[in-house]
Amino acid sequence: MLNVFHCADGRVSRVTEVNSDAALRDAAWIDMQQPTQDEVERVHQATGLHIPTQAEVSEIESSSRLATRDNVLYLSMPLIAFRNDQASGVGAGFVLSQQRLITVRFAPSRAFDHYIETLLRDGLPHGSAAHILIGLFEALIDRQADLLEQMRSDFETISHSIFALGREETMGRKNEDAQLRQTLAELGRLGDLGSHVRETLVGTARIAPYIETMAADWIAKDLLARLTTLRQDVGSLTDFATHLSDKQQFLLDATLGFINIAQNDVMKVMAIASVVGIPPVLIAGVYGMNFKYIPELNWQWGYAYSWAVIILSAVIPMAMFRWRKWI
Repeated sequence: MLNVFHCADGRVSRVTEVNSDAALRDAAWIDMQQPTQDEVERVHQATGLHIPTQAEVSEIESSSRLATRDNVLYLSMPLIAFRNDQASGVGAGFVLSQQRLITVRFAPSRAFDHYIETLLRDGLPHGSAAHILIGLFEALIDRQADLLEQMRSDFETISHSIFALGREETMGRKNEDAQLRQTLAELGRLGDLGSHVRETLVGTARIAPYIETMAADWIAKDLLARLTTLRQDVGSLTDFATHLSDKQQFLLDATLGFINIAQNDVMKVMAIASVVGIPPVLIAGVYGMNFKYIPELNWQWGYAYSWAVIILSAVIPMAMFRWRKWI
Protein backbone atom coordinates (compact mmCIF):
# COMPACT_ATOMS: atom_id res chain seq x y z
CA MET A 1 0.00 0.00 0.00
CA LEU A 2 1.24 3.47 -0.91
CA ASN A 3 0.67 6.63 1.11
CA VAL A 4 1.76 9.69 -0.85
CA PHE A 5 2.01 13.19 0.64
CA HIS A 6 2.64 16.63 -0.83
CA CYS A 7 3.89 19.63 1.14
CA ALA A 8 3.07 23.18 0.08
CA ASP A 9 2.86 26.44 2.03
CA GLY A 10 3.28 24.65 5.35
CA ARG A 11 0.38 22.28 4.70
CA VAL A 12 0.59 18.53 4.17
CA SER A 13 -1.96 16.83 1.95
CA ARG A 14 -2.52 13.19 1.09
CA VAL A 15 -2.53 12.30 -2.60
CA THR A 16 -5.51 10.16 -3.50
CA GLU A 17 -4.34 9.28 -7.02
CA VAL A 18 -1.30 7.20 -6.09
CA ASN A 19 -1.14 5.52 -9.49
CA SER A 20 0.03 8.73 -11.13
CA ASP A 21 3.75 8.87 -11.89
CA ALA A 22 3.62 12.68 -11.72
CA ALA A 23 2.20 12.52 -8.19
CA LEU A 24 5.02 10.19 -7.15
CA ARG A 25 7.67 12.45 -8.67
CA ASP A 26 6.29 15.53 -6.90
CA ALA A 27 5.76 13.81 -3.54
CA ALA A 28 7.63 14.99 -0.47
CA TRP A 29 6.98 11.70 1.33
CA ILE A 30 6.13 8.27 -0.04
CA ASP A 31 5.21 5.80 2.68
CA MET A 32 5.23 2.20 1.48
CA GLN A 33 3.49 -0.27 3.79
CA GLN A 34 3.97 -3.91 2.81
CA PRO A 35 4.48 -2.86 -0.83
CA THR A 36 3.86 -5.18 -3.73
CA GLN A 37 6.48 -5.73 -6.40
CA ASP A 38 4.49 -3.59 -8.81
CA GLU A 39 4.41 -0.69 -6.33
CA VAL A 40 8.16 -1.00 -5.76
CA GLU A 41 8.80 -0.83 -9.51
CA ARG A 42 6.55 2.20 -10.00
CA VAL A 43 8.18 4.16 -7.16
CA HIS A 44 11.63 3.26 -8.45
CA GLN A 45 10.78 4.37 -11.98
CA ALA A 46 9.21 7.63 -10.78
CA THR A 47 11.94 8.66 -8.33
CA GLY A 48 15.02 6.87 -9.63
CA LEU A 49 15.81 5.73 -6.07
CA HIS A 50 16.53 2.20 -4.94
CA ILE A 51 13.76 0.74 -2.77
CA PRO A 52 15.23 -1.51 -0.06
CA THR A 53 13.82 -5.01 0.31
CA GLN A 54 12.73 -6.64 3.54
CA ALA A 55 15.94 -8.66 3.63
CA GLU A 56 18.03 -5.49 3.27
CA VAL A 57 16.30 -3.59 6.08
CA SER A 58 16.59 -6.64 8.36
CA GLU A 59 20.40 -6.65 8.28
CA ILE A 60 21.98 -6.01 11.69
CA GLU A 61 25.47 -4.75 10.84
CA SER A 62 25.95 -0.98 10.80
CA SER A 63 27.40 -0.93 7.28
CA SER A 64 24.14 -2.39 5.95
CA ARG A 65 21.85 -0.18 8.02
CA LEU A 66 23.61 3.09 7.23
CA ALA A 67 24.76 3.85 3.70
CA THR A 68 25.08 6.81 1.33
CA ARG A 69 24.94 6.55 -2.45
CA ASP A 70 24.84 9.55 -4.80
CA ASN A 71 24.14 11.93 -1.89
CA VAL A 72 21.11 9.85 -0.89
CA LEU A 73 20.92 8.35 2.61
CA TYR A 74 19.75 4.73 2.94
CA LEU A 75 18.86 4.00 6.56
CA SER A 76 17.18 1.10 8.32
CA MET A 77 16.22 0.20 11.87
CA PRO A 78 13.94 -2.29 13.66
CA LEU A 79 10.42 -1.25 14.63
CA ILE A 80 7.89 -2.94 16.89
CA ALA A 81 4.83 -4.62 15.43
CA PHE A 82 2.01 -6.05 17.55
CA ARG A 83 0.17 -9.20 16.55
CA ASN A 84 -2.46 -10.41 19.02
CA ASP A 85 -0.89 -8.17 21.70
CA GLN A 86 2.47 -9.88 21.19
CA ALA A 87 5.42 -7.69 20.21
CA SER A 88 7.69 -8.66 17.36
CA GLY A 89 10.52 -6.91 15.57
CA VAL A 90 10.18 -5.87 11.94
CA GLY A 91 12.65 -3.94 9.81
CA ALA A 92 11.90 -0.53 8.32
CA GLY A 93 13.82 1.37 5.66
CA PHE A 94 14.26 5.11 5.12
CA VAL A 95 15.51 6.65 1.88
CA LEU A 96 16.30 10.36 2.30
CA SER A 97 17.28 12.73 -0.48
CA GLN A 98 17.13 16.50 -0.64
CA GLN A 99 13.82 16.34 -2.55
CA ARG A 100 11.87 13.53 -0.89
CA LEU A 101 11.61 10.86 1.78
CA ILE A 102 10.66 7.25 1.10
CA THR A 103 9.81 4.94 3.98
CA VAL A 104 9.39 1.20 3.60
CA ARG A 105 7.76 -0.82 6.37
CA PHE A 106 6.56 -4.40 6.32
CA ALA A 107 4.01 -4.25 9.14
CA PRO A 108 1.48 -1.71 10.45
CA SER A 109 2.90 0.85 12.87
CA ARG A 110 0.88 2.91 15.35
CA ALA A 111 3.65 5.51 15.51
CA PHE A 112 3.53 6.01 11.72
CA ASP A 113 -0.26 6.27 11.71
CA HIS A 114 -0.28 8.77 14.56
CA TYR A 115 2.44 10.86 12.90
CA ILE A 116 0.51 10.94 9.63
CA GLU A 117 -2.59 12.16 11.47
CA THR A 118 -0.54 14.87 13.17
CA LEU A 119 1.00 16.04 9.89
CA LEU A 120 -2.37 16.24 8.14
CA ARG A 121 -3.85 18.14 11.07
CA ASP A 122 -1.03 20.52 12.03
CA GLY A 123 0.92 20.80 8.80
CA LEU A 124 4.68 21.27 8.49
CA PRO A 125 6.16 24.80 8.52
CA HIS A 126 9.31 23.58 6.78
CA GLY A 127 8.15 21.15 4.16
CA SER A 128 11.46 19.46 3.42
CA ALA A 129 11.94 15.70 3.39
CA ALA A 130 14.50 15.97 6.19
CA HIS A 131 11.98 17.76 8.42
CA ILE A 132 9.47 14.97 7.79
CA LEU A 133 12.06 12.31 8.67
CA ILE A 134 13.23 13.98 11.88
CA GLY A 135 9.62 14.50 12.94
CA LEU A 136 8.97 10.82 12.24
CA PHE A 137 11.93 9.79 14.40
CA GLU A 138 10.65 12.02 17.19
CA ALA A 139 7.27 10.31 16.94
CA LEU A 140 8.95 6.90 17.08
CA ILE A 141 10.89 7.89 20.20
CA ASP A 142 7.70 9.19 21.81
CA ARG A 143 6.11 5.82 21.09
CA GLN A 144 9.02 3.99 22.74
CA ALA A 145 8.68 6.26 25.78
CA ASP A 146 4.97 5.39 26.01
CA LEU A 147 5.80 1.68 25.87
CA LEU A 148 8.42 2.03 28.60
CA GLU A 149 5.97 3.94 30.80
CA GLN A 150 3.40 1.18 30.32
CA MET A 151 6.04 -1.42 31.17
CA ARG A 152 6.86 0.44 34.39
CA SER A 153 3.19 0.43 35.37
CA ASP A 154 2.91 -3.30 34.59
CA PHE A 155 6.01 -4.05 36.65
CA GLU A 156 4.57 -2.15 39.62
CA THR A 157 1.34 -4.15 39.37
CA ILE A 158 3.30 -7.41 39.22
CA SER A 159 5.47 -6.34 42.15
CA HIS A 160 2.45 -5.63 44.34
CA SER A 161 0.78 -8.93 43.47
CA ILE A 162 3.94 -10.99 43.94
CA PHE A 163 4.95 -9.63 47.33
CA ALA A 164 1.35 -9.80 48.52
CA LEU A 165 1.73 -13.60 48.41
CA GLY A 166 3.94 -13.38 51.47
CA ARG A 167 1.08 -11.76 53.43
CA GLU A 168 -1.98 -13.55 52.10
CA GLU A 169 -2.42 -17.02 53.57
CA THR A 170 -6.02 -17.62 52.53
CA MET A 171 -5.48 -17.62 48.76
CA GLY A 172 -5.00 -21.37 48.54
CA ARG A 173 -2.19 -23.33 47.01
CA LYS A 174 -3.99 -23.89 43.71
CA ASN A 175 -4.76 -20.19 43.19
CA GLU A 176 -1.24 -19.23 44.23
CA ASP A 177 0.28 -21.63 41.69
CA ALA A 178 -1.96 -20.22 38.96
CA GLN A 179 -0.93 -16.66 39.83
CA LEU A 180 2.76 -17.56 39.80
CA ARG A 181 2.40 -19.18 36.36
CA GLN A 182 0.58 -16.10 35.05
CA THR A 183 3.26 -13.84 36.52
CA LEU A 184 6.04 -15.76 34.79
CA ALA A 185 4.21 -15.49 31.46
CA GLU A 186 3.65 -11.74 31.94
CA LEU A 187 7.30 -11.16 32.86
CA GLY A 188 8.32 -13.03 29.73
CA ARG A 189 6.04 -10.87 27.58
CA LEU A 190 7.37 -7.65 29.11
CA GLY A 191 10.96 -8.81 28.76
CA ASP A 192 10.39 -9.53 25.07
CA LEU A 193 8.79 -6.10 24.59
CA GLY A 194 11.67 -4.42 26.41
CA SER A 195 14.24 -6.05 24.15
CA HIS A 196 12.41 -4.79 21.05
CA VAL A 197 12.24 -1.27 22.50
CA ARG A 198 15.99 -1.33 23.14
CA GLU A 199 16.63 -2.45 19.54
CA THR A 200 14.62 0.49 18.23
CA LEU A 201 16.48 2.89 20.53
CA VAL A 202 19.85 1.52 19.44
CA GLY A 203 18.85 1.91 15.78
CA THR A 204 17.81 5.53 16.32
CA ALA A 205 20.99 6.26 18.27
CA ARG A 206 23.03 5.14 15.25
CA ILE A 207 20.97 7.01 12.68
CA ALA A 208 20.91 10.47 14.33
CA PRO A 209 24.68 11.16 14.27
CA TYR A 210 24.94 9.58 10.82
CA ILE A 211 22.45 12.10 9.42
CA GLU A 212 24.30 14.96 11.11
CA THR A 213 27.55 13.89 9.46
CA MET A 214 26.50 12.75 6.00
CA ALA A 215 23.80 15.38 5.35
CA ALA A 216 25.63 18.31 6.91
CA ASP A 217 25.94 20.10 3.54
CA TRP A 218 22.23 20.32 2.78
CA ILE A 219 20.27 19.62 5.95
CA ALA A 220 18.53 22.63 7.54
CA LYS A 221 20.38 24.14 10.49
CA ASP A 222 17.33 24.02 12.77
CA LEU A 223 17.32 20.23 12.43
CA LEU A 224 20.77 19.93 14.00
CA ALA A 225 19.42 21.10 17.35
CA ARG A 226 16.49 18.68 17.05
CA LEU A 227 18.87 15.83 16.28
CA THR A 228 20.89 16.70 19.38
CA THR A 229 17.73 16.65 21.48
CA LEU A 230 16.73 13.37 19.84
CA ARG A 231 20.05 11.80 20.81
CA GLN A 232 19.64 13.00 24.39
CA ASP A 233 16.13 11.53 24.55
CA VAL A 234 17.41 8.22 23.21
CA GLY A 235 20.15 8.19 25.85
CA SER A 236 17.72 8.85 28.71
CA LEU A 237 15.27 6.23 27.43
CA THR A 238 18.09 3.70 27.08
CA ASP A 239 19.05 4.26 30.72
CA PHE A 240 15.43 3.88 31.77
CA ALA A 241 15.11 0.68 29.72
CA THR A 242 18.18 -0.67 31.54
CA HIS A 243 16.52 0.16 34.87
CA LEU A 244 13.37 -1.70 33.81
CA SER A 245 15.45 -4.67 32.71
CA ASP A 246 17.04 -4.82 36.16
CA LYS A 247 13.61 -4.59 37.77
CA GLN A 248 12.32 -7.38 35.56
CA GLN A 249 15.21 -9.60 36.64
CA PHE A 250 14.49 -8.78 40.29
CA LEU A 251 10.80 -9.68 39.91
CA LEU A 252 11.73 -12.85 38.04
CA ASP A 253 14.05 -13.90 40.88
CA ALA A 254 11.31 -13.09 43.41
CA THR A 255 8.76 -15.15 41.50
CA LEU A 256 11.11 -18.12 41.25
CA GLY A 257 11.84 -17.69 44.97
CA PHE A 258 8.15 -17.99 45.84
CA ILE A 259 7.91 -21.05 43.59
CA ASN A 260 10.82 -22.64 45.48
CA ILE A 261 9.16 -21.79 48.80
CA ALA A 262 5.94 -23.42 47.63
CA GLN A 263 7.82 -26.55 46.56
CA ASN A 264 9.66 -26.67 49.89
CA ASP A 265 6.36 -26.38 51.74
CA VAL A 266 5.01 -29.36 49.85
CA MET A 267 8.09 -31.42 50.62
CA LYS A 268 7.94 -30.36 54.29
CA VAL A 269 4.33 -31.47 54.59
CA MET A 270 5.17 -34.82 53.01
CA ALA A 271 8.13 -35.29 55.35
CA ILE A 272 6.04 -34.40 58.43
CA ALA A 273 3.23 -36.69 57.32
CA SER A 274 5.65 -39.59 56.95
CA VAL A 275 7.22 -38.94 60.39
CA VAL A 276 3.85 -38.51 62.11
CA GLY A 277 2.46 -41.63 60.49
CA ILE A 278 5.23 -43.99 61.62
CA PRO A 279 4.27 -44.36 65.35
CA PRO A 280 0.55 -45.04 64.71
CA VAL A 281 1.39 -47.58 62.05
CA LEU A 282 3.86 -49.26 64.41
CA ILE A 283 1.36 -49.44 67.27
CA ALA A 284 -1.44 -50.62 65.01
CA GLY A 285 0.90 -53.26 63.61
CA VAL A 286 1.74 -54.54 67.10
CA TYR A 287 -1.91 -54.90 68.11
CA GLY A 288 -2.77 -56.42 64.79
CA MET A 289 -0.39 -59.34 65.26
CA ASN A 290 -1.83 -62.75 66.04
CA PHE A 291 -0.16 -63.27 69.43
CA LYS A 292 -1.79 -65.80 71.74
CA TYR A 293 -1.23 -63.67 74.82
CA ILE A 294 -1.88 -59.94 74.55
CA PRO A 295 -2.49 -58.26 77.93
CA GLU A 296 -5.13 -55.94 76.53
CA LEU A 297 -6.93 -58.68 74.59
CA ASN A 298 -9.46 -59.44 77.31
CA TRP A 299 -9.38 -55.98 78.89
CA GLN A 300 -12.68 -54.08 78.74
CA TRP A 301 -10.95 -50.84 77.76
CA GLY A 302 -8.26 -52.42 75.53
CA TYR A 303 -9.76 -51.18 72.26
CA ALA A 304 -10.12 -47.61 73.53
CA TYR A 305 -6.65 -47.78 75.04
CA SER A 306 -5.07 -48.77 71.70
CA TRP A 307 -6.85 -45.91 69.90
CA ALA A 308 -5.71 -43.46 72.54
CA VAL A 309 -2.11 -44.58 72.19
CA ILE A 310 -2.29 -44.33 68.38
CA ILE A 311 -3.74 -40.81 68.52
CA LEU A 312 -1.21 -39.63 71.09
CA SER A 313 1.64 -41.03 69.03
CA ALA A 314 0.51 -38.75 66.17
CA VAL A 315 -0.38 -35.68 68.26
CA ILE A 316 2.82 -35.58 70.32
CA PRO A 317 5.17 -35.25 67.25
CA MET A 318 2.88 -32.58 65.75
CA ALA A 319 2.92 -30.62 69.00
CA MET A 320 6.69 -30.90 69.19
CA PHE A 321 7.06 -29.67 65.59
CA ARG A 322 4.90 -26.65 66.36
CA TRP A 323 6.79 -25.93 69.57
CA ARG A 324 10.07 -25.97 67.63
CA LYS A 325 8.34 -23.76 64.93
CA TRP A 326 9.09 -26.23 62.19
CA ILE A 327 5.53 -25.94 60.94
